[in-house]
Amino acid sequence: MSELHDCRKAFANALEDLARRDPRIVVLSNDSVGSAGLSHFAEEFPGRLFNVGIAEQNMVGMASGMVNGGKIPFVAAAACFLTGRALEQIKNDVAYTDTNVKLCGVSPGLAYGPLGGTHHSIEDIAWLRAIANMTIIVPADPLETEQAVRAAVDFVGPVYLRISRMGVPIVHAADYRFEIGKAVRLRDGNDITLAACGTLVPRALEAAALLESEGIQARVINMATVKPLDRDAIIAAAIQTGGIVTAEEHTIYGGFGSAVAEIVATTHPVPMRILGIPGVFAPTGSSEFLFEHFGLTPQGIHDAALELIKSRGL
Repeated sequence: MSELHDCRKAFANALEDLARRDPRIVVLSNDSVGSAGLSHFAEEFPGRLFNVGIAEQNMVGMASGMVNGGKIPFVAAAACFLTGRALEQIKNDVAYTDTNVKLCGVSPGLAYGPLGGTHHSIEDIAWLRAIANMTIIVPADPLETEQAVRAAVDFVGPVYLRISRMGVPIVHAADYRFEIGKAVRLRDGNDITLAACGTLVPRALEAAALLESEGIQARVINMATVKPLDRDAIIAAAIQTGGIVTAEEHTIYGGFGSAVAEIVATTHPVPMRILGIPGVFAPTGSSEFLFEHFGLTPQGIHDAALELIKSRGL
């Protein structure tokens, strides 16, 4: 794998640049300014960053109130605590009222691996995907992260951004332009589709390279917008490749793979494999150990794709 980058840096840089241009932008944090990469933002805009302490429910409620005062609030906090502790406020204060709050779940998925099950955020997409009016974006690399932040400012309404803590390689060309609701095809192929979001996108690309060495051409799709999904890209993949493997840093129940399956099942049913955390509490260990443990590796994705192809008798 090539050089790895921290998406939190891209997130913070984009937010600082936007704040210089737009005085409406403010940030709220739950005593995780440094963890979210926002220390420099706090120094440059001391009157526009509000550290509420470990009070996530208050933080979300405050952000909703700030919208009424003409602000565009970004709520940056560890994904596990932001979406778990403040779910009621996210539902009632933000989504129900369709309020222009940008929720930024930092260090999602298995990023806090050594801290154990209390810190794994492997249900956040499922929780928020079930709530009306919520747009969910899971960027794959720093370029996409930066552009997703800018797109969130332009979009009027609730947005949940998943900001990766784990180092990831660059997967997009310099001229890539992110658009909410649009998938991007990173590799062509008609034998099978590998659809992924976030940290699993580069791993899907590596899996496609392994498959190519065996004469299998895998299509790789980065679906950074989990809600709303790009239905056209999914239906085309089902029709043209006959099988889809999804991969995500999340439970297999209610997340990205489930969202893809809902479209496939009701439009053009084809065999699928949904890779993620299989409905269990993840153990304690390094993030890389956990990815290996759950088969969220290039080899694991390759094996699932090969098994699906063989099950079709091809």
